[in-house]
Amino acid sequence: MRFRIGLQAQFFAMVGFAILAASLLLLLFWVRQQEVQRTVEAMSRQATGQVLDANLRRRAEGAAGQLAKSLANPLYYFDLDAVGDLAKGTLQQPGVRYVLVFDADGNILHDGTPDIPTYGRRMDDALAYEAIGARELHSQSTPDTLDVSAPVMIGESRLGGVRIGFDRSEGRDFQLTAMSTLGQKIRDLGARQLMAILLISAALLALGGVLLAVIQRTMVRPISELADSARAIEAGYFETELPVSRRLDELGDLVRAFGRMSQSVARHDREIRRMAYTDALTGLANRLAFREMLDARLMTLNGAGRQLALLFADADDFKRINDTLGHDAGDEVLLQFAHRISDAVAQIGGADARVARFGGDEFVILVEDTDVRPAATRLAERLVKVLSEPLVVQGRQVFLGTSVGVTLFPDDADGATSLLKNGDIAMYQAKVAGKSCYRFFSRAMNEAVERRVHLENELRGAWDRGELRLVYQPVYRLADHRLVGAEALLRWRHHEQGVIAPSVFIDVAEQSGLIETIGPQVMRAACGDAKRWQRARGEDPPLFVSVNVSPRQLRSGDLAKMVEASLRDAGLSPEQLHIELTETAVITDEAHASQLLTRLRALGVKVWLDDFGTGFSGLSHLRRVPVDGVKIDRSFVADVLRDPDDLALTTAIIAMAHSLGITVVAEGVEKEGQYALLRERRCDLAQGYWLGHPLELDEFMALAAEAVAA
Repeated sequence: MRFRIGLQAQFFAMVGFAILAASLLLLLFWVRQQEVQRTVEAMSRQATGQVLDANLRRRAEGAAGQLAKSLANPLYYFDLDAVGDLAKGTLQQPGVRYVLVFDADGNILHDGTPDIPTYGRRMDDALAYEAIGARELHSQSTPDTLDVSAPVMIGESRLGGVRIGFDRSEGRDFQLTAMSTLGQKIRDLGARQLMAILLISAALLALGGVLLAVIQRTMVRPISELADSARAIEAGYFETELPVSRRLDELGDLVRAFGRMSQSVARHDREIRRMAYTDALTGLANRLAFREMLDARLMTLNGAGRQLALLFADADDFKRINDTLGHDAGDEVLLQFAHRISDAVAQIGGADARVARFGGDEFVILVEDTDVRPAATRLAERLVKVLSEPLVVQGRQVFLGTSVGVTLFPDDADGATSLLKNGDIAMYQAKVAGKSCYRFFSRAMNEAVERRVHLENELRGAWDRGELRLVYQPVYRLADHRLVGAEALLRWRHHEQGVIAPSVFIDVAEQSGLIETIGPQVMRAACGDAKRWQRARGEDPPLFVSVNVSPRQLRSGDLAKMVEASLRDAGLSPEQLHIELTETAVITDEAHASQLLTRLRALGVKVWLDDFGTGFSGLSHLRRVPVDGVKIDRSFVADVLRDPDDLALTTAIIAMAHSLGITVVAEGVEKEGQYALLRERRCDLAQGYWLGHPLELDEFMALAAEAVAA
């Protein structure tokens, strides 16, 4: 301060020296101003860039992580429709350039577009290698794109992954515009200040010290406060208190502009968090929000003596709604499900209960109590009851039901991941038990699921390894005991476990979706074998082959095309192929089944209803569904000699079918008396161990040759 006072005294004493000193001070001050401007611009550019990059990365990682979790079940069941819906929803989000769902080998399964032009193509771009190998959330970036990848996991098994590319140019454009405006305002302010300084240079010599203090208070300090606020926003504290200025100059404009920018960033952050934590369809909490809430609950409950239950409620046969009525109807069903679940939880679950939708048709409920098992039981029973009541969708009544799995804390597990896994296992066991019921988790369930997953993995390559093969059970005409055809039956001889029962591996194939791969292979092989024995028999009347088709193949809609291609490739006449469908699979959706069966019969293929009598047999169903034959279930044939009711029912089925011109086949004929009685009742065809065991192809061809010779 004394030095400045001395300079002021010297300025008044020596004009020349004062002018020189004033010029030097002005020059130094102007240089200082330029440095301040560059510092402000650099700090603001850095702060805004870091805020925008951090916000985009947080949004991208949240979206990728959520999408990866949502894709677990669809990828596990290879449900491309559900995968497509999830990918499309993400692709439509602002700033998303692309969405790629890929399998464990890096082959693209879906890209969110209707036509999926990249399906099956291996990702080979510069970022693909790290994305394919990522075992957790992984971010990569190029000048224009932020690429975030996440693995899709089922337990410890990696099914594949998902990549989401976000556009970085929008943030850079915003930053450039803001910084350009900021820089121009600072430069304008500096120019005006410099002009004012030049005009009042003499006064600045006397008031230099005061002016520096004023500059420090009116410029540097607000800018420092802005920089501090920018650093707080960069760290994620969007609600931090911002500087307030009543000034009407450019610096005041800068402070207010920064405040508006901060409010906009905070608003966008809140919106992103809302989107990240809320299910868009039902308004319930989503998987991410539920998981965070569950983690917090477990931390507070640990050692508190209170218990917690998770109930996993999954709609039974929900895919049928989407396939038959469309996805709009499916969304309406999910909304009604969500309302019924929320009402049941509000009535029974207690004040601390929470409901979330984990994706698709799966809902999870948290219930907390000192003795939670009775409360969970009451709620599970209530859910099974209210969700089995008919739903009215698009003017039609729909019956679905639900399967509920229940797991308890701390009895079953003390961690969120294990509890969620156990609840899913228990829900699956409820479906295996017949659906529309509930099951509590047990250790045996976990072991059963592990065995099933192992069996599914082994089944994936069984056909290519030659472990799966077809055998043929002869079918005879009862009137003259003549061989007329054979039923193709699939058998699996595992390289380590030996023969695995069809009832075991067929169910695994059906539940996992592998039946959609194995079914066409079976159809092609059976048609080829039938063509071989046709050539071996020569001019003798040809023998038919009957092939079982699963309900899942029936729902796919491509069955007729697949059958036509198999017949064409084998060169087999359509009259020699019989398609067997279970009665319950057909009656579940008569309209769709009737249309598909009509297309099959138009090809010349005959259609039989298998296991007839175990579902909802009736004349009205047979009149509405176009079939050529029915197979009386073996449970009736087994007791036909000693149970008058089974005999009466069998006789009625034969008479009813004949009245409609439908062929009747009896399966499970194991005694001569059964054969004679069925023949007396004018049953048309029969098969069973008394007539012949399933034979390898060469053995059946030898049998067919003997039949020709006879």
